[in-house]
Amino acid sequence: MNNKVRLACESDVVLLPLNKLLPMRMLDSGVRKSPKFKCIEASIRELGLIEPLVVYRQPKSDGSYMILDGHVRLAILKEIGEPAAKCLIATDDEGFTYNHKLSRPSPIQEHFMILRAIKNGLSESRIARALNLDLAHIRQKRDMLEGICAEAVQLLKDRRATAQVFRELRKVKPMRQIELAEVMCLSNNFTVGYTKCLVAATPAELMLDDERPKDLRGLSPADVARMEHEMESLGREYKLIEESHGKNVFNLVLVVGYLKKLLDNNRVVRFLSQNHPEVMAEFQKLIDTKQLREAN
Repeated sequence: MNNKVRLACESDVVLLPLNKLLPMRMLDSGVRKSPKFKCIEASIRELGLIEPLVVYRQPKSDGSYMILDGHVRLAILKEIGEPAAKCLIATDDEGFTYNHKLSRPSPIQEHFMILRAIKNGLSESRIARALNLDLAHIRQKRDMLEGICAEAVQLLKDRRATAQVFRELRKVKPMRQIELAEVMCLSNNFTVGYTKCLVAATPAELMLDDERPKDLRGLSPADVARMEHEMESLGREYKLIEESHGKNVFNLVLVVGYLKKLLDNNRVVRFLSQNHPEVMAEFQKLIDTKQLREAN
């Protein structure tokens, strides 16, 4: 048996004329006006084409190639007047999108990428031009984690927590930052509004100063105390759920596996249908639960 894995593309990057590249689809005006298009365009204008296009040889043609991935890049290269593009030649005519499973960097990852680029000598203004962002936005990303403790950064490093979220976390002490990051991860909620609520429910002794957020000045001390108590209870409940969730899911998977075997027996199914139809219906609901079926 031959276990050798065949490459999806030829190993060499080749330079192909744009007039030999045949797109499989046309880009509408909405795509051309999108922020993603403008960002890619700014990057190509500033740095050139970084990611080669993926193409497939057209059989019985005059050296033409079909575009599998890179329609946006091709359109931009044509607009700026480039005669040719770097390409990878695919060995199969695959119909899927190459970037379908691409993981976008989180805001924290973007922050460290910008710091590394600056450390390697890139100016902030050039980074801004390459990403089609204003200079203030780049500086905001650069300074995003100032005043945030390392433990909270570690908890949120792969999450979609924006610079505004970290601006709110900066108002509380490091230990409270860790607590709030844990609650945000457990609830899978990283919005600015939710973070403001968590900060608002923080006891005064855990704030960096004794002043409450301006949004709370219209609330009575009793309202603030109730919010603090409810948020503290919510945090405890999330942690209890996290501890028991895995065990409960495991037990449910075992139960579903047993029920599937049980309902494979025609005599059992006939007996339940005739004598306990409501039990039979509930068993069937459990077996048909998508999450448990996938886990099983």
